[in-house]
Amino acid sequence: MVKDLSESVKWSLYAAMWVVPRLYVVPENVSGIIFLLKECIIFMKKIIISDLTLREEAKRTDLNLSFKEKLEFARELDRLGVDVIETAPLTGKKADTLLIRTLAALIKNTTLSCPVGMDVKSVEETWQAVKDAAKPRLLISLPVSTVQMEYVIHKKANVMPAFVEELVSAAKALCNEVEFSAEDATRADPELLIKIIETAINAGADIITICDTAGKMLPGELAEMIADLYEKIPALKDITLSVQCSDDLNMATSCTFTAIRAGVGQIKVASAQGANPTLDNISHVFHHRGDSMGIRCGIDMTGIHRALTRMSWLNVNDADSSNNRSASAEMALGEDFIIDPSADRASVDTYVARLGYTLSEDDLTRVYAEFTRVAANKAIGSRELDTIIASAALQVPATYELQNYVINSGNVMRATANINLIKDGNVLTGLSLGDGPIDAAFKAIEQILGHHYELDDFQIVSITEGREAIGKALVKLRSNGTLVSGQGISTDIIGASIRAYVDAVNKIVYEENMI
Repeated sequence: MVKDLSESVKWSLYAAMWVVPRLYVVPENVSGIIFLLKECIIFMKKIIISDLTLREEAKRTDLNLSFKEKLEFARELDRLGVDVIETAPLTGKKADTLLIRTLAALIKNTTLSCPVGMDVKSVEETWQAVKDAAKPRLLISLPVSTVQMEYVIHKKANVMPAFVEELVSAAKALCNEVEFSAEDATRADPELLIKIIETAINAGADIITICDTAGKMLPGELAEMIADLYEKIPALKDITLSVQCSDDLNMATSCTFTAIRAGVGQIKVASAQGANPTLDNISHVFHHRGDSMGIRCGIDMTGIHRALTRMSWLNVNDADSSNNRSASAEMALGEDFIIDPSADRASVDTYVARLGYTLSEDDLTRVYAEFTRVAANKAIGSRELDTIIASAALQVPATYELQNYVINSGNVMRATANINLIKDGNVLTGLSLGDGPIDAAFKAIEQILGHHYELDDFQIVSITEGREAIGKALVKLRSNGTLVSGQGISTDIIGASIRAYVDAVNKIVYEENMI
């Protein structure tokens, strides 16, 4: 039986027999081999995968994700089995807090890691945002090289250990899991780096990350550095050592797996192409060489291709515009079904699952309601259904709901809008004139709200093609200095615009109630 197995599996079996004293004889039946393999897997080292796409997105101009896209992306990673999702740090905007709190409620299995700022106050603010996550983590990320210490955070080397101790101690007092990330560690003074790492560990850090920010280190050099750190800092063996490699020399994946061989237990990846090793490349190596290296990860290897295909829009350049991003999504999904407009709820739920979504009962109800509305005017295929899901699911509670609207417009009269919104079961009506139908509609909504919001941006794009194409409207409102975006879809661009405005208002109201 054993001779028919692959070489890697055979060596895994032999290794298991040496490790588990009671298994000196290779079993001659399938159940015995399965048991043996399970025993072997137990002794394979689990490597933690931390995805920093959302954290890096805040620094990149070519990757501007909407609120909804960030939620869907994080949920995809959670479903895929990625261990850690890193968010962007809070910047003082309420929208940042809203995003992290929404992610905390959404993510069920993955650790949610949030970077803190440069003072104890920011540690407390970040904790308040992330504390309700199933697995919260606070991340302290500070430069440790002379150049970056002085020019990025304006600190001298002699004060850095105390500064690290202050932040890590404050984080550990609030959160059970704390990570300290040493930025530009590969260019730091070795003695200072050792002192800072020891300080962070003594202050309570559970994970220490070594960052090759400059991206100039070769695999062998990184292995030597890690071995030296393990030798000079015995406490590293009691916590998790992590690496973040840069791809400046196109060697990030090689450096990452060399670091794993050297003993690290966590690695940083990104789902979007950039300066970091990609999730695609890393998972590929795990799939083909993980058993021979004696390592494993929690990623669902059977579902990763589908997941990466669904997330292919991450690698669409900003210059390609929203239409190209939508085209990328269409290629990923494929126009492989058309739903009968009279389909019942159970049928629509089945199609939702075919697209790879796992929605809550409330989200499925909203998707079906939106499906019946759009299907009255447009045939619904996979691409249209995906757009409906993006619009209807994973939204904040709707304080205001659109009941109906009437627009009058022409070239010999000013546009008028009559809008009816529902709040707490009551119908609220707004009537206004405007410079065009959309302007009139927005003013009618403001009349209902009794408040004027600054319109920062307004866009309309076509999601599908043809005379009955579905259009998506994007509205960005500024409230108390905070930018909040809303989206709406419809075969009627005015209707899409109204829904987008109401969506943004609901987020503002929800955010104000949460703070």
